[in-house]
Amino acid sequence: MALPVHKQLTYWSIATAIFLIVLWFLGHVLLPFVLGGAIAYFLDPVADRFERMGLSRIAATGIITIAGILVFVLMALLVIPTLANQALQLFNVAPDYAKSVTSFLTERFPSLLDEGSTLRQSINSVGETVKSRGAEVLETALSSVASLLNVVVLLVVVPVVSVYLLLDWDRMVARIDELLPRDHADTIRELAQEIDATLASFIRGMGTVCLILGSYYAIALMLVGLQFGLVVGFVAGLVTFIPYLGALIGGLLAIGLALFQFWGDWVSIGLVAGVFVIGQVVEGNILTPKLVGSSVGLHPVWLIFALSVFGALFGFVGMLVAVPLAAAIGVIARFGVAQYKQSLLYRGFSGHDEG
Repeated sequence: MALPVHKQLTYWSIATAIFLIVLWFLGHVLLPFVLGGAIAYFLDPVADRFERMGLSRIAATGIITIAGILVFVLMALLVIPTLANQALQLFNVAPDYAKSVTSFLTERFPSLLDEGSTLRQSINSVGETVKSRGAEVLETALSSVASLLNVVVLLVVVPVVSVYLLLDWDRMVARIDELLPRDHADTIRELAQEIDATLASFIRGMGTVCLILGSYYAIALMLVGLQFGLVVGFVAGLVTFIPYLGALIGGLLAIGLALFQFWGDWVSIGLVAGVFVIGQVVEGNILTPKLVGSSVGLHPVWLIFALSVFGALFGFVGMLVAVPLAAAIGVIARFGVAQYKQSLLYRGFSGHDEG
């Protein structure tokens, strides 16, 4: 005999409250395990494909681990130092760009920038603030991350956790399936499959899109000759998971920098703009339809809301779990709405009789 509904709700509410309390108090401890789990989840399809090719799970995990180490070493030696260098240079030249804006506006709209005007003082102060605070903020952020995560966590714990989780992923899923309440196992499996499909489309799909577009923007902008192409590509790729925002921010930043660097050379400015036009065409017509699909189930506003709420409540760990939790809540909410529309509370006796 199944438990009454109100008792089931009570037990699941208690479990949810315990989960949130643990996340609140142990967020910094859980961080490497959350990161490791996210990496394992992202790479599980790759390991499954290797297994279908005839390799064992151990061999598949070993190949993925070696490839990951090579990529990390390459990034550490080539990309990260250049990225930090360009970011610091961008902060340092910000006052010069602010003066260029002032000169441009003075020549064309002299009445707007009279000596001592509020607008002129604002532009100058923005440039000086970025220069004085920008490098300091960047260095503080890097040192804070280093102290928070710890070098050991970054270089040892996260990779070890991800390797072990990737190795045992299928066994863990089977074990969890055995623990499901028998009366609701089929329903939970259906919901879990829908959540997994949503996450696979969004996290794996959009993660791949972000990586491809970020790399494309960075390489293409550097080939065009844009001075801070790697930074712009990194920023554009990082926020591509929010539709249109990555292209908007990256495009405005790239074209703004191109106007300062290539003023008068309209061909180069056009090439910079063309890089983002091509990127958007490829993303909208090839990458997103192929890798993400047309039905993800995560509206951009819902995604931004989830990131804001979980980030404010639980910090960096909250932002990491925001997307999977938002996907799960969205699937459960749609299931609840479907159940509600089939109930007497929605249809009433007249609707019930018609059915």
